[in-house]
Amino acid sequence: MQTEPEVLTEHTELINSTNIERIVTGRDAALVQIEQLIQQLNAISQLTNSIGGGSATDWAMKSGHRYDCWLMEKPEKAMPVITHNIDRILWRDLMLKSGMLSLMDAQARDQWHQNLEDGDLPIISEANILTTFEQLHQNKAEVFERGIINVFKGLSWDYKTNSPCFFGKKIIINNLVTHNRWGFSLTWGGRRDQLADLERMLYLLDGKAIPDNRGDISINLMNHIRDNPAKDVYDDAYFSIRYFQKGTAHLTFKRSELVEKMNDIIAKHYPNQLSR
Repeated sequence: MQTEPEVLTEHTELINSTNIERIVTGRDAALVQIEQLIQQLNAISQLTNSIGGGSATDWAMKSGHRYDCWLMEKPEKAMPVITHNIDRILWRDLMLKSGMLSLMDAQARDQWHQNLEDGDLPIISEANILTTFEQLHQNKAEVFERGIINVFKGLSWDYKTNSPCFFGKKIIINNLVTHNRWGFSLTWGGRRDQLADLERMLYLLDGKAIPDNRGDISINLMNHIRDNPAKDVYDDAYFSIRYFQKGTAHLTFKRSELVEKMNDIIAKHYPNQLSR
């Protein structure tokens, strides 16, 4: 299991946990050196080209990758892209260390990663990091609660057991498994994410460290099905899951007090529309 995430409380804790000053100073120094390196490569390329030895794109690139390196571009073209790539990786690392990603459901995490890819984030600076995480910290309860609501809304309400008002003792999930002549297998896609989201919410409500994604319920259930082809029931600390050949799974909660906490959050967000 991974170490417990450091959820931010104050600027001093953020600085201590992620060493912002070192990150920003290192990032700025690296960008200066990268630009100098590009200029040096460009000068060398002009020299070799002037004596008939070809430019850097002729002698420095692997076959089939002639124009794949930004270091071979002009600084004014390369530096914005390189800066964006470094900043994107730094934001991803900061989010991981902050613990904020663990509060998000799969949909919210996908949106965060899409924002990273689209460049929809400020440049890395001490002020921008503090401002961003200050806002995230202020909204972390809302982020966590939205994760529970999204898991709740994502359930199929075709079954009486799945109450549209609250989480009951048992829920039924469609298309979680498939079955053929070789036995059961866990399906890929949204249902697995939904199950992992649900487990993560229970871990957080229980005050426990969240398992690494290589050991979450989707992986454990997949391994259980693979290793026990004759069985149709999976058990762990939070769930008992019985799965059927038609693809549905009956999930029974083992910790009623954690279910009550989830239902309190649902009631908070739907005080008029949903009643228990």
